[in-house]
Amino acid sequence: MAKPDYLLITCEHGGNQIPARYRHLFAGFEPLLQTHRGFDAGALTLAHALAKTLHAPLYVSTTSRLLIDLNRSIGHPKLYSEATRHAPAALRREIFELHYLPHRNQVEADIAAAIARGRRVIHIASHSFTPALDGCVRNADIGLLYDPARRGETALCQGWQAQLKILAPELKVRRNYPYSGKSDGFTAYLRRRFPAAVYIGIELEINQKHVLLGGRHWQALQSKVIESLRQAIAAKK
Repeated sequence: MAKPDYLLITCEHGGNQIPARYRHLFAGFEPLLQTHRGFDAGALTLAHALAKTLHAPLYVSTTSRLLIDLNRSIGHPKLYSEATRHAPAALRREIFELHYLPHRNQVEADIAAAIARGRRVIHIASHSFTPALDGCVRNADIGLLYDPARRGETALCQGWQAQLKILAPELKVRRNYPYSGKSDGFTAYLRRRFPAAVYIGIELEINQKHVLLGGRHWQALQSKVIESLRQAIAAKK
């Protein structure tokens, strides 16, 4: 009998904290920390809810992506922001070693260990997106980002979208929107490390307009997202 899938939740942009040691780098950039550039509003709350309800391990960061972006690869031009990319090389290296590598290495090690135990890993990375960018309104409530060339990812996202249509027909759910699932990101990196047969990496993107509404609306949306994922995973067993 096949072993059950190993579900793992991460949140790379969970907060906008800047450790005291680096705050001088953000002189003049403080307002950015409160925007979508500083963190993914609602992503941390949803990540905790997913992990608690589905009994999955959780890895999060509450340090702002403007210090260093945990969802970017080494060498990416946006790994460091305009506030940090001109810092002395030694300080940037320190940020990298203290605030980038630990999260990435812990997640990768957990995935590798699960695979070594004969488990297939389903990794859900919790994110959110601003309702409008550069004057263009984003035409989706939920985005599911994946690599279409990996059949397991395609099947899970198709099933998740179908379950959401049943549970929340009022929501517009789009696949590989508002970004491409093949674009640079943590899941894209992990796909290069682990074969498609044992690693499924999905970025879940929630429109922040639902987070801003708050209250029962936001609670209900979280419940529907979680239940639809649970049903989609169960249907693929």
